[in-house]
Amino acid sequence: MTATPPAIPDDTTGQSPDAKPEQMKDQATGRVFPCQGCGADLTFHIGVQSLKCEHCGAVKEMEFDPDAAVAEQDYQAMLLELADKRTSGSRSKQDLKEIRCGSCGANVLFKGAMVVGQCAYCGVPLQVEDAYDAPDLIPVDGVLPFQIDREGAHTELADWVRSRWFAPNNFKKHGIEGCFNGVYLPYWTFDSLTFNKYAGQRGEHYWVTTGSGKNRRRTRKTRWYPVSGSFQLFLDDILVPAALDLPTKRLNALEPWPLDRCLPFKEEILAGFFARTYEVPLVTGFSQAKDIMGSIIEDEIRRRIGGDTQRITYVSTRDDAVTFKHLLLPIWMLAYRYKEKTYQVVINAGTGEVQGDRPYSWIKILLTGLAAAAAIYVGWLCR
Repeated sequence: MTATPPAIPDDTTGQSPDAKPEQMKDQATGRVFPCQGCGADLTFHIGVQSLKCEHCGAVKEMEFDPDAAVAEQDYQAMLLELADKRTSGSRSKQDLKEIRCGSCGANVLFKGAMVVGQCAYCGVPLQVEDAYDAPDLIPVDGVLPFQIDREGAHTELADWVRSRWFAPNNFKKHGIEGCFNGVYLPYWTFDSLTFNKYAGQRGEHYWVTTGSGKNRRRTRKTRWYPVSGSFQLFLDDILVPAALDLPTKRLNALEPWPLDRCLPFKEEILAGFFARTYEVPLVTGFSQAKDIMGSIIEDEIRRRIGGDTQRITYVSTRDDAVTFKHLLLPIWMLAYRYKEKTYQVVINAGTGEVQGDRPYSWIKILLTGLAAAAAIYVGWLCR
């Protein structure tokens, strides 16, 4: 990955409102794209998917091959390359620095000189003197450009707030106020052609009637039949978050992503936004992907066993032709306060899916519980 702007985006320019002009000139030089008209910095403009000058309005179209696809990388070949680098001690030629936020643990990667900066995730000032040479990183293969702008994110957020049934009325009325930060998060995707052998039992239900009259009873029983087999299953784009500080459950809830809109990586797409370095190593990412693959394979085995219920006693899976991609996917992040408590919301900037924390009205929950209990009691009386 290359340069990461160190200042929190606060408006369409992606620049911190507190940063001085002379400081901004020195920040994240790897992602500064000067306007040919006035010399001001260009930023990625979501609406037209191009670079735009917020000063004079000039637009610079980015050149993309419409038929170009994000290239798959050979997983085993990359492991050998990484092992060779560790053994030889060689490093790629990259003028990159990295700072780790002491408050939330986020890693900020940048290129060139940086005078001032803040963490995009918690707002704490970054100690530039603590910067160190960035480790060798697996390059980014593709990026999904922001599809939803800041205004659209606010609209999605307002709809989300109104749909929270057990939120306090005051919260639903006034909504959430705050500034969104646009961030690219790192992900791994894995493809694998799996060969699977399995053994198990197919269960078929049947009913047995005993007794007569008022003592008549029907009991469900199951006959079991042995089943075994083998099959190939190609698993495509198994997605694994590669950042550690955000809950995996929440990131998974943002899926699905429109991965078909990913473009081969270009620095210009990231202009004006933060980008995270990956913290989950490639091997660990594949291990997590294997868990997801295992669930998919189990579902397929159960489908093949058939019947009313299934028992799986043996599974053996071989992975062939494993490939991966290192992707950057866009989210809008917002931290807000309600009654002295901090909450966080994240929005999938490709689809508009909203996930996050919100306050609860315990009065509403209590009243709903009492109403449900009363309905059950009335139903019991009417039997």
